Amino acid sequence: MIQERKSDHVDIVLNNRVSASENWWDGVHLVHRALPEIDMDEIDTSATLYSAELSMPLVISAITGGYPRGEEINRNLAEAAAEFGIGMGVGSQRAGLEHPDLESTYSVVKDFDVPLVIGNLGAPQLIPQGDKRAYGVDDARKAMDMVDADVLAIHLNFLQEAAQPEGDRKARGCLDAITEIASELKVIAKETGAGLSGADLDALAGTGIVGLDIGGLGGTSFSAVETYRVPDGNPLKRVGTTFWDWGVPTPVTLSLAADRFDTIATGGIRNGLDAAKALAMGAGSAGMAAALLRAATESADAVKAELEAIRAELVTAMFLTGSPDIRSLRSAQVILDAEIERWTGAMR
Repeated sequence: MIQERKSDHVDIVLNNRVSASENWWDGVHLVHRALPEIDMDEIDTSATLYSAELSMPLVISAITGGYPRGEEINRNLAEAAAEFGIGMGVGSQRAGLEHPDLESTYSVVKDFDVPLVIGNLGAPQLIPQGDKRAYGVDDARKAMDMVDADVLAIHLNFLQEAAQPEGDRKARGCLDAITEIASELKVIAKETGAGLSGADLDALAGTGIVGLDIGGLGGTSFSAVETYRVPDGNPLKRVGTTFWDWGVPTPVTLSLAADRFDTIATGGIRNGLDAAKALAMGAGSAGMAAALLRAATESADAVKAELEAIRAELVTAMFLTGSPDIRSLRSAQVILDAEIERWTGAMR
């Protein structure tokens, strides 16, 4: 069932409209510098994230694993991530923990010198769900060992679970479970498309995590993804549609989180300009998933071509804001549309 679901998710994202109705990065604007007073060919995109040295602050956020085609996708992504010196996360590793024959669909990343590898387990799996046992520190450590992870993402995907026929909907106890694992391992919390509120950030601040992948509203909606999996007549089909655009916009969560956590800004990042906007707002890195998926189903070279274009866009944004390095970009002037300002002001 897990293999089939993971295959469904990739096919649905590739072949259907699953994005949020609005990409909130369109409401974030960098101010043009007509006199940048730097040379474009001297721009330095290097950055440090979770003690890893990256050639540019970009992470291929968790996409897949746990079914045969996932191995090919992760191989292509890992080869490109290694060549470009960027970070990479794998999809939820529950399938690999429960079915050892599927470990290779994740562990393929170990064949490449990726400077930052992020493992992945779901917060719902850290507490008992019906007859399913809760994962603990030993399971988390095994997941990290599976991919030689530098850090483990614990993903918070309760919107998806609520819209999924086989979803795990018990959430009481997640904070304590995250705290326990974070006391032993290097952990980040990761949302998957619905963002994080101020109250969530307050709660997570006491868990010992080392950072966040904010996964905000604006990119792929996993409520939408699940809509395509639910048969007609099932009430969950309507739930998936109703909550298609549910969540906190990525730039809003980033505004709240950037001065408190080392943050990966995932959720609607389409190109190097969006990445530059996120970095100017204080993100430690931008994160991309759906924007690289189609290329990853083709070849490593296709992923590399996408990353080359993204890097060129990032460098151009840095040049046109007079930012010779990432530290300078984080001081670039940013203008936010009124709706983002309204959201942010209401949530502070």
